[in-house]
Amino acid sequence: MNSTFRYILIGIGIIIAIITVWYFSSIVAYILISAVLALIGRPLVDILGKLHIRKIKIPKTMRALITLVLIWILVFLFFRLLIPLIVGEVNNLSSLNSQVILSSLEDPVNKLENFIEKYQVEGEENFRVDEFLSKKAISIFNVSFLSSMFSSFAGILGNLFIAFFAISFITFFFLRDEKLFAESVLTLVPDKHVESFRHAMNSTRSLLMRYFLGILGQITGIFTLVTCGLTIIGVGFSHSLLIGLIAALLNVIPYLGPLMGSAIGILLGIATHIDLEFYTQLLPLIGKMIGVFVIVQLIDNFIFQPFIFSSSVKAHPLEIFIVILMAGSLAGIPGMILAIPSYVVIRVFAKEFFNKFKVVKKLTKNIQ
Repeated sequence: MNSTFRYILIGIGIIIAIITVWYFSSIVAYILISAVLALIGRPLVDILGKLHIRKIKIPKTMRALITLVLIWILVFLFFRLLIPLIVGEVNNLSSLNSQVILSSLEDPVNKLENFIEKYQVEGEENFRVDEFLSKKAISIFNVSFLSSMFSSFAGILGNLFIAFFAISFITFFFLRDEKLFAESVLTLVPDKHVESFRHAMNSTRSLLMRYFLGILGQITGIFTLVTCGLTIIGVGFSHSLLIGLIAALLNVIPYLGPLMGSAIGILLGIATHIDLEFYTQLLPLIGKMIGVFVIVQLIDNFIFQPFIFSSSVKAHPLEIFIVILMAGSLAGIPGMILAIPSYVVIRVFAKEFFNKFKVVKKLTKNIQ
């Protein structure tokens, strides 16, 4: 009876915690982002701690400040590279004439229309491919749409800069005091569970550090491969750079991300080379772009992902797939992105506190 009552109290506590997190979601988001940045920057803080001039070591505060400044420099350089590329691409796309696009695709469109007319059921309204493409081209490649898209993107950046100071402040103290976050959480834990909770948090921190560093390596690898591959086949370096960035960032979304990145990249490649002759130049280029994305995805599936998941998640691929589907159904794309790190945390704490259950033993047997 006591154990049943204890589990009921645990369940109520979890529900209250979830409601609290939801209510203060923005503050929680700042803390979580800061915790992730601190995890990524922790190796650099440790390296700086081993350096010394004669017998004088770098103070802990200075190490944290140097690491934080380097993190923000990298973020700034990233956006300094990304924003001009986006602006240039928007200008290129807004200058495209929908009639020019249709005229360059006139022959394949006519063949497609003949095919549709041949197999169209009588009595149905005639479907005109050229009219459909004209409407889509006008809606996509026009200044107002592209300007509003860029304005939305700029608005998101504005909100990010508002959060800049909060995240910087929290991250600095997480970097300076490695145990600050853990000790803050432990104040909410009953004394008899403190050691178990501390052990679980140490295991979680180690696994998540490997996971996020692996994700950074995966993003860098995909960005490099896509950019180099598209440049080699003749897409153009500036276009390849933007497509590589988009593909690498979207790849963070499990399963859907690579497809979205490939589709957007190929569409951008087509839009920026629409003046090429369709059969002899554009169609071969499309085939080469598809080939680049297929090769990069194979490298990601067989090299990058096994390394990341084997060193951090340590779970069966089917298990990960089901977790991602569940997270996607609950919270969409953000849920899919957070599914794997959240599952790492849940498995570690389940092993520490619920290891008497058979299902928990089965799911956590690979966790040390």
